[in-house]
Amino acid sequence: MTYDAIRELSLEQHPEGGWFRRTYTAADALATPGGERPAATLIHFWLPAGEHSRWHVVASDEIWMWHGPGSLRLELGGTSDQPRDTGDGGLLAAPGTVGATQQLIVPGGCWQRTVPGDDDVLVSCLVTPGFDFADWRLAD
Repeated sequence: MTYDAIRELSLEQHPEGGWFRRTYTAADALATPGGERPAATLIHFWLPAGEHSRWHVVASDEIWMWHGPGSLRLELGGTSDQPRDTGDGGLLAAPGTVGATQQLIVPGGCWQRTVPGDDDVLVSCLVTPGFDFADWRLAD
């Protein structure tokens, strides 16, 4: 199933882990401390069962939207120079799943990582101002 989703959605490996493809870039731009960025960007992010993403931080706000079929735990690691386990975050999963939601917001500058459930999962991530790798970094 993983191979078919990667091929079907034309995904490529993400440096933090998982697979992604940008599906939208806003035509309008915004001034940011890092330079001009699109007003928003949107990606598909596929996380196969057993994989996870590494701790990373994005300068902009990020909205995670669940599509399924599996679940994904989004862990937040604070806003220090390096992530620390804060116990914050949430579960992205199907409606009716205890403790789950279908959308989560990660404030800009907050460390984050993802851990899948027992099945592969597809989410979308909307970043505003838009994502640029210059505004992103991995933990040491």
